Amino acid sequence: MRYTLKSKPKNPIIVEGFPGFGLVGTIATEFLMKHLDAKPIGSIRMEEIPPVIAIHDSVAIEPMGIFYSKKKNMVILHALTNIQGYEWQIADILAKIAKELKAKEIISLEGVGTQGNVKSKSSKAYYISSNTKFKSKCGDPLEEGIIVGVTGALLLRDDIKCTGIFAETHSALPDSGAAAQILCVLDEYLKLGLDYTPLLKKAAGLEANLKGMVSKTQEATDLADKKRQSYFG
Repeated sequence: MRYTLKSKPKNPIIVEGFPGFGLVGTIATEFLMKHLDAKPIGSIRMEEIPPVIAIHDSVAIEPMGIFYSKKKNMVILHALTNIQGYEWQIADILAKIAKELKAKEIISLEGVGTQGNVKSKSSKAYYISSNTKFKSKCGDPLEEGIIVGVTGALLLRDDIKCTGIFAETHSALPDSGAAAQILCVLDEYLKLGLDYTPLLKKAAGLEANLKGMVSKTQEATDLADKKRQSYFG
């Protein structure tokens, strides 16, 4: 596993989102990339998984692309690939990037599963932060719960500042409403001046595109695994 950076902005905020529940992290980072005019500056490559990429508008999409918004001094990690089983390694890579760029903080955006027939309009946002002054009217502090994956691995580190922002969602469906809840908390924290209206209006199209790319990436990965196993089976 390795990362490459074509440019190295100084003292940025790093925001990351992985597919996970409801594709919330991926939807939120996709929105940030487009509305903060973020440009590609690097990627994270994992030799541990088959080299599968998605194609969108005749352009190859990095499974884990690194983007930079100059006007907000924000580095955004946008992920389309399933990294289950490699969460500790990804957290280590993010920590290395943060130290190299002298980042102020890493912020994780993530959906969390909820029980019952909860619609996105009623989704709640929660946060946990090493910044004791962190407060938000859009969300509540997470006082009890279980955090897994990259976010959990990052929050256990004491060598970097980390904040996790979560929203309730269904695991089976892409959820732009939950992503908007997360972005509300992020916007309030960083004063980004985001307008969520485009996200909600274009939710259906955005969700369909991302779901298709993530689904095809996973299918291709599974197929590559089967072919690789057949060589030795």
